[in-house]
Amino acid sequence: MGSGPDFTEEQKKYLEGFASGIAARRQAAGLAPTGAAVGADSSAADIHRAAQDRTVAAGGKLTAEEKAKRVRHPLDRWDDLAADAKADRFPKGTDVFLAKFFGLFYVAPAENAYMCRLRIPNGVLSSHQMRGVADIAEQFAAGYADVTTRANLQLRGIQAKSAIDVLTALQDLGLTSRGSGADNIRNVTSAPTAGIDPQELIDTRPLGRQMHHHILNHREMYGLPRKFNIAFDGGGSVSVVEDTNDIGFAAVRVADGHGVEPGVYFRLQLGGITGHGDFARDTGVLLKPEECVPVAEAIVRVFTDNGNRTDRAKARLKYVLDAWGFEKFLAETEKHLPAPLTRLPLDACEPRGPIDKHGHVGVHPQRQKGLNWIGVTMPVGRLETFQLRGIADIAERHGSGTIRLTVWQNLLISDVPDRAVAAVESELRALKLDTQASGFRGALVACTGNAGCKFSAADTKGHALFLVRHLERTLWVDRPINIHLTGCHHSCAQHFIADIGLLATKVEVGDETVEGYHIHVGGGSGAERKIGREIFHAVPFADVPAKVEGIVRVYLMHRAHKNESFQDFVARQPDDAIVGLFAEPTRRAA
Repeated sequence: MGSGPDFTEEQKKYLEGFASGIAARRQAAGLAPTGAAVGADSSAADIHRAAQDRTVAAGGKLTAEEKAKRVRHPLDRWDDLAADAKADRFPKGTDVFLAKFFGLFYVAPAENAYMCRLRIPNGVLSSHQMRGVADIAEQFAAGYADVTTRANLQLRGIQAKSAIDVLTALQDLGLTSRGSGADNIRNVTSAPTAGIDPQELIDTRPLGRQMHHHILNHREMYGLPRKFNIAFDGGGSVSVVEDTNDIGFAAVRVADGHGVEPGVYFRLQLGGITGHGDFARDTGVLLKPEECVPVAEAIVRVFTDNGNRTDRAKARLKYVLDAWGFEKFLAETEKHLPAPLTRLPLDACEPRGPIDKHGHVGVHPQRQKGLNWIGVTMPVGRLETFQLRGIADIAERHGSGTIRLTVWQNLLISDVPDRAVAAVESELRALKLDTQASGFRGALVACTGNAGCKFSAADTKGHALFLVRHLERTLWVDRPINIHLTGCHHSCAQHFIADIGLLATKVEVGDETVEGYHIHVGGGSGAERKIGREIFHAVPFADVPAKVEGIVRVYLMHRAHKNESFQDFVARQPDDAIVGLFAEPTRRAA
């Protein structure tokens, strides 16, 4: 799958270590060897039923979703999907949930159609695959694709009769949607500049690809207590926000004198779920690259055995960690590994290199001399079929045919020679796309919104475009300000980590109920890790553009110096004064 050039000798060693580590881990856990057939009644698949049995034996009541998974493994429902497609029939009841195991989301009442979410490991796909996605979108869907906040693609407007056509067409392209929804491990992400970033410590694409295929080929990795996210950060200049994931692997360099061989390792982070107000925290564990996937499998196994199957709101990894603490959880993880985990204080590792907040936009030199990656901006992640095909043509004609999706809902075209940069920029403009963006548009993120999601309380994509156009007409900023709009508490657009985060809600205005937002400020990730503070509650959207404009004006007027970031400005405002400060744009800051 469009993962870039052939592996280096170093990467081949990682692969060999990965395979031997998996074999040792499975033998220690009493599981079938890798490659053995895994049926519905095998010990590998049965660990989920055993966890459900323990829940019931302890007096717990399984959720409807757990009961549905218990009747028959959801991945055994292909014939049911085919029968529904033949009858041009959408699923009902818990079958709506079970269809998500194949990546099909019936999104009624927002839209009487399926959405199909893909799995694109590392967010990397080839020009051939992108053209194929355009063909599928045109023939079977609504004629566009959305880039998601997991460096992935979604297709919308799929009718019931076309469901199997979409799934098989994706497989023909070497793509899949298997396990991209419901209680499964979502798309595995790596930094979009992996392998080409001059600053990075290690190319994480081989590890992301290993993790992806391990998930696809091990049935015990499906049907978890709830959804699960994994990300790899190689230490480059473009972030993958790994600390918002259940498992984050963060590359570090260790110098001599710390009791381990000098070199590049990964720090293990656990428990990120910013929609619930928490980041992944460093565990003190240091991993060799070839240890990452076996350790991830062990962590998933502990979560499978002990995650909450009675309350969906408390069924994420964070809540096991909160109840147990990290040491108990790591001790249980080690029971599924052939050797104890290595511990090393974080301060024994060299500091991470800086993150370029808008490094996913514009032209940037690669580590390969004479080549560049070009970050393409697009309106809230949406690409029409002519744009999908045009991007594929540009990547093939001027680069290596590689397209890299980002968690910021945009994409990069990599391996573009210096001499071709101007041509690429010109051809992108002809597609109504650009490589430059204002300080507002460069990191504008919006979830699907109520046009395609039954949970959303507002038209987030439409509002995002309206808001950014308003800000660009009235203000100019010399430092980027990230603005995220999310439609509900699930926080798919991660509003809590934005400079300005908007969470949709319904607002009573006289006798009417209108779309509006709770407004948060001061969020960030990585070195800027912080959960945003709510400063305005239930603001009708008609008032939101002026509110946000006022917030930015206060920052520009009263920042301590020209280089003070929006987040730093917010951080030094006392909690008891910040609401009043932003409510009165002319008032002097604290």
